[in-house]
Amino acid sequence: MIEFKNITKIYEDGTEAIKGINLKIPKGKLVALIGPSGCGKTTMMKMINKLISPSGGTILIDGNDTSQTDEVELRRNIGYVIQRIGLLPHMTIEENISLIPRLKGWKKEKYEVRVEELLKLVGLEPEVYRKRYPLELSGGQQQRVGVIRALAAEPPIILMDEPFSALDPISREQLQDELKSIQNTIHKTIVFVTHDIDEALKIADEIAIMRDGKIEQIATPSALLKEPANEFVRAFIGEERLSLKRPHKQIIEIMEESTNYLLLEESEYSLIPYDASIQEAARLLLSSEKQYLMVMDNDKKIGVVTTSGILHAIASQDSKEASSI
Repeated sequence: MIEFKNITKIYEDGTEAIKGINLKIPKGKLVALIGPSGCGKTTMMKMINKLISPSGGTILIDGNDTSQTDEVELRRNIGYVIQRIGLLPHMTIEENISLIPRLKGWKKEKYEVRVEELLKLVGLEPEVYRKRYPLELSGGQQQRVGVIRALAAEPPIILMDEPFSALDPISREQLQDELKSIQNTIHKTIVFVTHDIDEALKIADEIAIMRDGKIEQIATPSALLKEPANEFVRAFIGEERLSLKRPHKQIIEIMEESTNYLLLEESEYSLIPYDASIQEAARLLLSSEKQYLMVMDNDKKIGVVTTSGILHAIASQDSKEASSI
């Protein structure tokens, strides 16, 4: 868990960028920081890996004060993905991905296997891409490599600073879907800075909306849409999103609770949180090519969803919407 305790940041020119923020980021959750330009979201994120030091307050990671932690060691245990990707052009894709594992002393056979696993995870064939250089890849492919490089050393925390904002809409949506799919499997603690409310609503477990160095509201996407805390939050989300019919059926509503699901092999299913929508479940099933989705409540298995159950739910929902037109 990451905890901000009464954090402030005042720059030399007197600018108060962060104003006494208290925030807990749960372990294994993806929390999006969002708000207008200059609200302090990137400053907040960069304080976690000590790229920026707070003027006051304490930041704890799993109960340990980061101000007392060696910054090099801290950063080697935190993945970092940025908008500009930051791949080293003189290194191959394999060398880029394995950089931190090599710095941490991993043996060659171990990091080579890890590189292969990660390339396959984002649909890049290892035999084709591992020996290529960054400039031989498209922007979307480079960004995929940037994401998996942050995962390479298996860090418990990953920071993502507007990683998809420079991509075309199709590549951006594909990477959002891949990030959700990966997170449903690995359950890392991810802090994701974005200026795009639709992106935050799609990928985040919780969203913290910021303004002028303060947090106006932190809530799940569904809670945010149902109950905006104030007029600023309401305006930031946008009336068109608040008035849209959100996918009203959740995965838990079609979950099968038969005890047989506990006998399934891990190779037969992908993981999905209980509060995911039917549409999200359908996308995950298609991308994972698995027969089942294992429904999770934090780290607890509570049931399964099948392909037939999802297809039936989608058909039923489409039928209801058609009849109401």
